Amino acid sequence: MELRNLITFIHVAELGSFTKAAAQLGYSQSTISFQIKQLEDELGCLLFERINHTITLTQRGNELVSYAHQVRALTDTFKESLEEEKECSGHIHIVTPDSVCEDMIHHNYIDFHNKYPSISLKFTTADTAVMFDMLDHNETDLIMTLDNHIYHKDYVIAKEESLSMHFVTKATSKFAKAKNLSIQDIAKEPFILTEYGQGYRRVFDRELAKKSLEITPVLEIGRTDVITLVLTQKEMISFLPDFVTKSKVASGELCYLDVCDVNIDIWKQLIYHKNKWMSKALKLFIDYVKKNEFSN
Repeated sequence: MELRNLITFIHVAELGSFTKAAAQLGYSQSTISFQIKQLEDELGCLLFERINHTITLTQRGNELVSYAHQVRALTDTFKESLEEEKECSGHIHIVTPDSVCEDMIHHNYIDFHNKYPSISLKFTTADTAVMFDMLDHNETDLIMTLDNHIYHKDYVIAKEESLSMHFVTKATSKFAKAKNLSIQDIAKEPFILTEYGQGYRRVFDRELAKKSLEITPVLEIGRTDVITLVLTQKEMISFLPDFVTKSKVASGELCYLDVCDVNIDIWKQLIYHKNKWMSKALKLFIDYVKKNEFSN
């Protein structure tokens, strides 16, 4: 049995498309079709149903997915053992919200690169739904969410922690020293928020809806570094995780508002798919992120 045919099968099964698998593997579509046909002939069973230009795994195809992942993992583990004396290398793709991406690159990228110069990183930013879609289709190695607490049988939570969130504004704001504010007190003020429907913004809007409230921001932008900069220059309000704002609060440029009737549970979670093969490079990266991106 050709290993490359099994690897092609894994990509087609995860992406649900011969065309997408061909693009990801750098093959022609005819090569992908030929390799799958070879595998089906060798095993003596149909792996995909092909109806109206769509493909669906058969029962036997579903059974093969798990075995194919095991064969690939064992093969890659053996290859790694042959290279134990060499410097660890590899390519890691992680998908995060904008704010996490900014924080990781600003604070830890250079240190990680100095420790592991042969491991290359690719960061992509996306909302939570897109992250999990990419994880399900093996288009990323890891995701880090800022959202409600997420459990699922197909995902492994490598590390997690609850996050402190605050309404934040310019330190000279008329609300800076006010105590026991309600969301009603500030709801009509100009807000600058992260993009609608993404991560903790979505959770925030849902909490407001429970109170029959809606905030229409004067500015929506994914980049939290831009949000905090604008807040230091103009009297607006935002709702952000403390790790984004703590440095400007400590410097006296921004302050947290004492809003007592909004309690939102947000978690930072580092997640990978249970079927993901854990290369040495990926293990090193996960260990590094767990030590440097989580407070606990």
